[in-house]
Amino acid sequence: MTLSVAMTADVAAELDHHLTREDGQEDVCIATYVWSTGAERTTAIVRNVILPRDGERMVHGNAEFTGAYVVRAATEARDRGEGIVLLHSHPGAHGWQGLSGPDHNTESEYERVARAVTGMPLIGMTLATAEQEWSARVWHNRSKPAFAESVRVVGERLNVTWNDKSRHRPLATAFQRRTVAAWGERRQGSIARLRVLVIGVGSVGLDVVARLAATGIEHVGVMDIDIVEDLNLDRMIGATREDACLGRRKTEVAARVARQAATSDNFTVAVHDVSVTTPEGLAAALDYDVIFSCVDRPWPRGVVNVLAYADLIPVIDGGIALDTLPNGEMRGGTWRAHALVPGRPCMVCNGQLGVNELSLDRAGLLDDPEYIRQSGINPGLGSPNVAMLAASVSAGLLAQFVSLVAAPGGMGVSAPLRYMLAAHRLEHLPIKSGAYCPYENATARGDARQVLADDKRVQAVPLRDEKRSPWGSLSRWVRRRVPR
Repeated sequence: MTLSVAMTADVAAELDHHLTREDGQEDVCIATYVWSTGAERTTAIVRNVILPRDGERMVHGNAEFTGAYVVRAATEARDRGEGIVLLHSHPGAHGWQGLSGPDHNTESEYERVARAVTGMPLIGMTLATAEQEWSARVWHNRSKPAFAESVRVVGERLNVTWNDKSRHRPLATAFQRRTVAAWGERRQGSIARLRVLVIGVGSVGLDVVARLAATGIEHVGVMDIDIVEDLNLDRMIGATREDACLGRRKTEVAARVARQAATSDNFTVAVHDVSVTTPEGLAAALDYDVIFSCVDRPWPRGVVNVLAYADLIPVIDGGIALDTLPNGEMRGGTWRAHALVPGRPCMVCNGQLGVNELSLDRAGLLDDPEYIRQSGINPGLGSPNVAMLAASVSAGLLAQFVSLVAAPGGMGVSAPLRYMLAAHRLEHLPIKSGAYCPYENATARGDARQVLADDKRVQAVPLRDEKRSPWGSLSRWVRRRVPR
């Protein structure tokens, strides 16, 4: 499996503060990690920094660990059910770093100690101090480490150091000249390597997919379990009447639109006809660097809300609500856009996900016609929406993505944003994280995350030539009616 490493911006700052010395010498320290296991990628999530005590390391140009320091840190890690990371700095260096002979020997020597005490492999990391760039490798045995493909630092900005040998830097194509002019070839080379997943490829998600592909991102994933119907065509730009007539899967349409829009010479699109609420869908989501949440159902939004913090995968989420007057005229509308990263409030804290709605959805009650009848829900055509305003939501989500990965003016993602259509007002919502938020307080838990995914009830909507559920249309109406 592919290996990556991730940590929060706060952990990275603490490590950088210790490892980057004013006297220009190397330094060392130890941290702990846990695993986050996807379908094709395993990520070591750096959790806790264990700084050296007096006499536990030697600094003399080069720096050295003492055995006592490694054993102490490994014991602390074992007590938490975690492994250890040995870190050292390369003063003034740039980019991804290899291993010198002495560094190789040091990490190889302590590999046995780490495995004997913690039962987990040793992770080695190097900080190139010139621009705070990281490299990493895992020691499965003493002879040779396996290098990671990237190290991600996640906060209000997403900073990625890439291993060019594992993930080659793509050359910008002639089609991307205007894009490269916006943020430069180096930034384009980093953004293009991101693996980006769009969950829900309806009116908003389909637009997001096309624009990601046009920007030059090489690998986009699309995930949905629904098919195209007639009522989708006034909002799913790129879907055709033939798609609706044949009941093609939304993922099939999204993949086609993405390929048509792609400007990369090596573009690939991965199709996931599963729900992220299943173990299979969750494992697939864990292989990505950024996720767009373009669904309006509580359960899948609850799942991505967990992994945004537990697995350090930024999630960009939002939605739209339009109101009409009794005479059918438009009263107004609002749309939201927000990024879920450590340091920003989760969906529950910002009021975009109700725990009660999540419980109802997981229990299957939002698909139960008897529950719907007793609740007094009147199934109609669904909540109003139009393509022109759906584009405003996708624009808001994509602006958050640009802030996350390009940080214009050095600024990262904003607080949650809300636009009031009738009042023509964009609001920066002063929402704070809850002191006891179970999602944000479980940051960097990895595979010990809260379990919300299971195999119950969730399956793809069958194609037109298969048997359809008599409650299919009602179920989709309920999904649209869930408050955003």
